[in-house]
Order: sequence, then C-alpha cells, then structure tokens
Amino acid sequence: MQAEVNRHAASSLIQAKKPSRLAYVARELRKNKHYYLLMSPYMLIFFTFTVIPVVISLALSFFYFNMLEFPRFVGWQNYARLFLGDDVFMIALKNTFMFAVVTGPVSYIACFLFAWIINELSPKVRAAMTLVFYAPSISGNVFFIWLIVFSGDSYGYLNGFLMKFGFILEPIQWLSNEKYILAIIIIIQLWLSLGTSFLAFIAGLQTIDRTLIEAGAVDGIKNRWQELWFITLPSMRPQLMFGAVMQITGSLAVADISVALAGFPSVNYAGHTIVTHLMDFGTIRFEMGYASAIATVLFCMMIGANKLTQKLLRKVGE
Repeated sequence: MQAEVNRHAASSLIQAKKPSRLAYVARELRKNKHYYLLMSPYMLIFFTFTVIPVVISLALSFFYFNMLEFPRFVGWQNYARLFLGDDVFMIALKNTFMFAVVTGPVSYIACFLFAWIINELSPKVRAAMTLVFYAPSISGNVFFIWLIVFSGDSYGYLNGFLMKFGFILEPIQWLSNEKYILAIIIIIQLWLSLGTSFLAFIAGLQTIDRTLIEAGAVDGIKNRWQELWFITLPSMRPQLMFGAVMQITGSLAVADISVALAGFPSVNYAGHTIVTHLMDFGTIRFEMGYASAIATVLFCMMIGANKLTQKLLRKVGE
C-alpha cells in the first residue's frame, strides 16, 4: 500500500514539474524565431488571400447576399435549396463525380507510370521526354486545337477522317450533342493531366537512395514490381501525396475545358460541373450566399477525397 502511495506521489511530482503545453510552444517559438520570421511573409499572404476568404465564404453560405443589400441570415436555406430544389446542381454534381472517378485515378496512375518509365532513360532523353509529356498542360492554345479536331463540319479533323474512310456519311456535331460532350471533355482532361504531378513524380524517383534497392535485392526482392511496391513507392510518399492532392483538385475543379469546348451553359447542361455552377451564381447572378454554399460543398468534397487518399497511401508497401 505504501509503495503504491509513493508511486502516485512520484507521478504527481513529475507531472507538476513538466512544463505546460503553452510554455513548451512559447519556448519553441523563441528557439526557432528566425525560421518563423522568414516564413512570416508567405504565411501573411496565405492567411490573407486563402484562409480568411475560405472562412468568410463558409460564413456567407448561411446568408442571402446579392452584392447590393446587406447580408441577411437565412440559416440552412441555401443548402436546402441546393440539394432539394436545384436540379441543375444535381446534374453538375453527377458530372463532377464522373470526372473525379474517371480522370482522378486514371490520370494519377498514368502520371506515375510515365514518370517511372521515363526515369529509366538516359538524362538527355529523359529531359526531352519530360518536356514532351509536360508541354500539353502549359500550352495556351490547347482548346483551339481541340476545337478544330472536334469541329462539327466536314473540315474538322475527326469528321474528315471518319468520312474519308466511310465510317460516317455526314458530319457529327460532337460539341453540340449531349451524348458526346462529357466523354470528349474527359478525354481532353486526361490528355492535360500530365502536369505538376508528373514533374513531382519525376523528382521523387530521382531522389530514391540506390542503396535501398541493393539492400532489397539482398533481402529477397526478386523483380521490379516488388521493388516498386516495397521500396520505390514508400520512399516517395511525400511526392505521391502531393500528386494526389493536385489530381483531386484538378478533377473536381474542371471548368475551363467545359466552357471553352461546350459553351456556358452547355447543351442540356451535359458538360456542367460544380465549378461552372459556382461561376453562374457567383459571377453572373451575383447570389454570393448561394455561390458560397456551392463552394463549401466543393471544399468538403475535396477534403474528404484527400483524407481517403491519405489512408490509402499509408498502406503502400505493407
């Protein structure tokens, strides 16, 4: 009994001597003040133009605000209207999920596979191939090129090819027919997806320690696929996470391609997405409270997708 009392007293004494969390944070701030000072310009800009607008948008989603009158609190009315009374939003939600499910995983895997293959080439060839694969994502005339390919007259490249070889007798209105619009936008989005994620994977593959591969061969790794799963992927988890965030953001925020190819709005909203719906209410109708509710739903979708991706990436190499 006495020993138990002594242990309890010793434990209480140790806890009393332990500094509080606040004191620990203050000590760390003083210790690393130079680092925080160097980070302060970026953090100031980040909070001013990212964090604060997100918080304001979240709060504004519970108000009616038309840019002319003072905001009026309406509670959950914007969200009820969004999910129960806005049929166009449900079409946009379906299209966005279609984009995310198809372009997200496919483009992510394609980015890594192309980076993995190109990384095995000689430095000069690797640099040239990296430029070739990355160029579409930075091309300014990319929409103009695809408008020519899918032009609805006989001068369009696709129609001309199909008519020349007898597959069709008259031109198809690719970008005016709701049956084709979504598929065309998905194809172009996949073509454009080899961007920042692709470069991040190339950089991650370049930083892998070759001694790990040699040690793995000694430990029983027999082929390149085992090397990929047990060594390559675990060694570049930060790049994989960064690439996943970029691909998720890109697949859920599709708008420019739809507007440029299918118009705004597209035929029967066949190419309508959550972002184009947000543009409609935020920049044309100026219903800022309702637009903020749309933005909040999209933000929550991105957060949920990122959390799911983090859980999946933790299992890599197990």
